[in-house]
Parts: sequence; structure tokens; C-alpha cells
Amino acid sequence: MGTGMRIGIDVGGTFTDFILTRDGAPPLLHKVLSTPDDPSVAVVDGLHELAALCGTPPQAFVAAIGTIVHGTTVATNATLTHTGARSALLTTHGVRDALEMRRGVREKQYDNTYTNVAPLVPRHLRIGLAGRLDRAGAEVEPPDFAQVDAALAQLRSEGVEAVAICFMHAWANPAHEEAVAARVREALPGAFLSVSSTLLPSIRFYDRVSTTALDAYVGPKLNRYVERLVERLAAAGFRGSLLIMQSNGGVMSPQVARASPARTLLSGPAGGPAAGLAHAQALGHQRAITTDMGGTSFEASAAVGAPLLVNDGEIARHRIALPMLDIHTIGAGGGSIGWLDAGGLLRMGPHSAGADPGPACYGRGGTLPTSTDANLVLGYLDPLYFAGGRMRLDAAAAREAIRRHVAEPMGLSVEDAAAGMFRVVCNNMAQGVREVTIKRGWDPREFPFVAAGGAGPIHACQICNELEIPLQIVPRAASVLCAMGMLLSDLRHDHVRTFVAPLAAPDWPRLRALVDAMIADGDRQLADEGIAPDRRRHAVTLDCRYVKQYHEVGVEVPPEALAAGDADAIAARFHREHNRRYGYSLEDERASVEIINLRVQSVGAVERPAPADEPWCDAPAARAQKGHRDAYVPEDGAFRRVPVYDGHRLAHGQRVAGPAIVESVTTAVVLTAGWDAIVDRQGSLVLHRKGREDLVAGLDRAREGALAA
Repeated sequence: MGTGMRIGIDVGGTFTDFILTRDGAPPLLHKVLSTPDDPSVAVVDGLHELAALCGTPPQAFVAAIGTIVHGTTVATNATLTHTGARSALLTTHGVRDALEMRRGVREKQYDNTYTNVAPLVPRHLRIGLAGRLDRAGAEVEPPDFAQVDAALAQLRSEGVEAVAICFMHAWANPAHEEAVAARVREALPGAFLSVSSTLLPSIRFYDRVSTTALDAYVGPKLNRYVERLVERLAAAGFRGSLLIMQSNGGVMSPQVARASPARTLLSGPAGGPAAGLAHAQALGHQRAITTDMGGTSFEASAAVGAPLLVNDGEIARHRIALPMLDIHTIGAGGGSIGWLDAGGLLRMGPHSAGADPGPACYGRGGTLPTSTDANLVLGYLDPLYFAGGRMRLDAAAAREAIRRHVAEPMGLSVEDAAAGMFRVVCNNMAQGVREVTIKRGWDPREFPFVAAGGAGPIHACQICNELEIPLQIVPRAASVLCAMGMLLSDLRHDHVRTFVAPLAAPDWPRLRALVDAMIADGDRQLADEGIAPDRRRHAVTLDCRYVKQYHEVGVEVPPEALAAGDADAIAARFHREHNRRYGYSLEDERASVEIINLRVQSVGAVERPAPADEPWCDAPAARAQKGHRDAYVPEDGAFRRVPVYDGHRLAHGQRVAGPAIVESVTTAVVLTAGWDAIVDRQGSLVLHRKGREDLVAGLDRAREGALAA
């Protein structure tokens, strides 16, 4: 896969983001309003608008694209809005209610009003079948295929679109699932089929059945979308390579995405962590907090050397046990609606005005006050320069929405109500950052904060004030950071096998044989995707725990430790990680450690666009100043006359003192009173607390290098 012309596309709830990279040229950023009824329409419309910006006929432009990397929220939205397929579950007799019983743990112990989430498969379509395996995979009772055929006749009469198959202990022996799957394919050839022993061959029945049900539930919708997208792109003249972003931070072919649609449940935001870490690494940091605030949601993630992964999580309270980036999402975006709860307290979100009708200031019929309306009232947005002037904002409509729904009910002025909305939404986002740092054992003050999304850089200083973070990075491509990260993502395939054994004395030959088999599977997948052998690598992880614990800790195993069977080296890594994560280890007590799962991640490296370094500029930043504007300064609790800079004219080495606003076509950066900034060699705006020039001292050395050259 060469570099050529590559485009990253991130379909969001409000905007669809594009970033175009070409060899030897700066990236081109673009946004169009999303088309929720058919997201592929916005994709093709955006490509045609990019062609116009490049002065190229649409057909010739699309034909020249080498690679499109696409993040989609189709599976996510189907789950969140309960608009997935009419699905059925075939499982072992006697356990069909596991999907509803979940783990059998009351999730909110002291909340008597808390109700269980409705299962994705209704009870009458969850069918228990005869046939059973023991925990080692040995057959105890054979399947009853007459019963299977009767069940399939029932599903056919019910108009089922998707079928999930999940039998007890199928991770140890897939024979029963494979036999029933063959019957399903014959009887229901048009139905989407998800088989647990293929998707997730590991222990914990509820995790496996929930993941398989999710996969089936979103399968038909994602398949139809990918098929429609491929057809539209082909009709537009696209002949290059299409890759789909997956939840683990890698990319995959459309064929793999259609076979395992649950792997796309975090497809949209999954590009952000890699891009955020890349910008932090450019400044010499190996960790980063990456945030993305768009029109509908706010995502936060942490990276330490690499984006952090989890092997289990939830989406809309439905369990999913596939590897995914540790991204925390809340309903806090530019379209988040301000409202008063029963106690008269101001809330922001999670409901969003989205793209249609959008915030009141969009003039598209919205009448409820949103975060964007508050930002406009506070002076952070120029009504004549939003989206580079392509959209004019209605300040009067924003003020009226805030007055009617927030200011008057609270007895406040419109400006004070807008300031309150700003503070509340920033506090919500700060709490989201705590979820991926403090709750994971990390101190957020030790991480550079990467602010992204169209709305993110407006709120970043206030979030960092709340968290006491001293250093921020706002990339030049901040508004499309997830789309940019997609172009930095490698092909990835995750494999898991359950292998329960004491770490001190496992069956090393069998363990290595299972790992070799998973590596071989990864090699085959990468070869099918055109990745040369020298661009493939495989990482082995063991899920370990202290005996009688419930949760495991993943420990990456060096090849030499695996080859030598060095249990002590692996145990030492486990103790260190357990101590970092939970604040203690039992190493001194020589507690027994056991292995639960073996994992292999197979990675195929793709060519990445090389960042273009900007030359050092000795001219003062005042040359990029556009004027002044009254804007709210949170530290002062009042409006001040602040300078406004053109972000496209700021150059490497130029400094901006807060309070100030830096505007570009797709975003605005608000520097509050406690912050200053300098532009780095990639055009990113690096913000530091006043008096902490030491945090950016290294950037001045670029000037010395430029003078020496």
C-alpha cells in the first residue's frame, strides 16, 4: 500500500470529517453535515466538495484516490437507538435467559428504581436446544437436529434477519456450533449469522453470548451500509483500497468488517488516540490524553507508549468482550442541550440537537439552547466566520433559546446562563477524562492533553484548569483528528484462546502451539490483505490473575520469555502491572498466579503520510491578528476585550498570550487568562500554563537548528 492520495473519513452524528493527504503537500481538511438516513450520501458529497476545492473534476479526483480509511458509527447508532436487526439466539437448553440475567449481579445496589436493560433478542426468539459439552469440550449430549430444524422453521416464520449461535463450552470445542451453523445457512440463507466459537472463543458465557448477540444485532445494518458505500464509491469512480476502522485502533477490509460487525462498535472515535499520541511524541512525550468533542459526543482516552486497550466493555449497557480502545464516551458535544432538572439544577446533555435541526443558532429550526449557542453568546465563535463563513450563525436565536429555557427560569442574565452552561459541560468532560486516567491508576497531570474535535479546543483550557493539567496540544488538524488517526492506523487482527493453567507450571509446548496457531491465522489474514511478511508483527499477551480473583490483568510477553518458558519473568511483569493498576501486589506473599487466556494481536504496518515540518518564523504573532472581540474569561468571571488571531497565518515559533482566541475554518482555540501558547514545527498550537515556559523550552531549540542550517 503506497502513500499516494489517501483520505480519512470519520462519520459523526453532526458532521462528517475528511482529511486528504498527498505526498509533498500539506493535508487538506474538510467537513460536511452528516446525512443520518444514509451516511454514505455525505461521504460521496464530501469527496465531490474536496474535488472542487482541489480544482479537479469529481470523477478524476475520486479515481486518483489510492486509499480511503473510513470510520463509521452505523453499528454504534444501531445499538444506542435500538434500531438493529430482528435477531434470534440459538443456545444450550436451560440457559436462554443468560442474556437477560447478565452476570447475576445487581449493577446499582442501592438504587431501587434501576431497571435492567432490555435484551437485544426478545425471549420468544431465544431458543434453547438439546446438546451439551463439558468444560473440557467433550460431548455429553449430541445435538438434536430435528429440534434444530423445528426452531429454524419458527425463526423463518418470525421473519428473523440475524441469528446468533452460542452454546456452553463452545470455546473448548466448536463442533456443535459449527453443525448448527451449517443448518442455519441452509435454512435461512439470507440471514446474518454470528457464531461465538468463531467470534470469541473464550470463557465466561455471559460475555460470549452478549458479544455474539450484539454482533448479530448490528450485522444486517452494517452489511447494508458497507455494501451501499462500496457501490456509491464505485459509481463515483473509486478504484483504490477501502479500509474500515475497527474498535481496537486498527483497520480492516470491508469483507472482515461485514463478517464481524461488532468490531466496528467504536469505529468512529478509534482513530483519535493514535493521532493524539503521535502529536505528543513529536514533542518528546510517550503518553497523552486525547479528547474529541464533536457535535454530539465527547470521547476521552489515554495512551502510554501506545493507545490503551480493554478486553471487555459495554455499549448502551450491553456487554462486549472484544478488544477495543479504552475510550470513554459521554453525551457532551456542541449540540448538547441545556435543561433544568426537577430540582432546578442546570444540566447539559446527553440529549443533542445533532445535525438536524441543530443548535438554535444554526437557523435550521432548532429552538433549544445548546453548548454551541452558549459559546456564541460568550464570544468564542464569530457568527460570520463559522465553518470559514460557509455557515452564518444567528446570535439572536441563540440568545432567545438560552433566555427562554435557562436564563429566565434560573433568574439569570443570558450571559450568566451561557457561562453556567459552559462551566457545566466542561465539568462533565473533565469527569469523562477522570474515567480513563484516575480510575485506571494514572495521574492526568502527568499527561499532555490533546484537544480535538470542532468544539474541543474551545473548552480545553477550562477542562485542564479543572484537572490541573499544565500542557495542552491543539493539532492543526484538531477538528478532524479521528479522521487523521485513521490514516496512521495499521491493519490489526485480534485472536484469543482460553488456556487455564498455573503460571508456575503450564503445559509450555501446548501453550506455544496455541500461540503459533493464532499467529498463523493472523499471517493468513494479513496476507489476504496484501501485507508483505516484513511488515507483519505479532504481540502475545497472557491474561493472568491471582487464584480466586475474578478479573484478569493482561501482560505482554516478550518472545524470549515465551520461548524459554520463563514463568518468573512473566510473573514479575504481572505483579508490576497489578500494583500499578490496583495499588497492591501479592508478590511478597508468593500468591499463586494463573493464566486464563492467550491473546495474539497481528499487525500489518501500512505506509503513513509523513508530517511536513514548517520553517521557523521570527515574525511576531501580531501579524496574524485579525482584530479584537468581547469574550468571557472564566478566571475573571467577566467579559474582556481579547485579541483574535487567524490560525492559518500563525507560523512555527510564534507565541500567543492568553486571554486570546485563535480561529481557523474548522475550529476555534480559546486561551483563557492562565494560558500562553507557541506554534510547533507541525503547526500545532502548544498551550502551557503561564509561568511554565519550561514545558515548551525544547521548542525554541528548533529556532537554533534553523539558524544553524
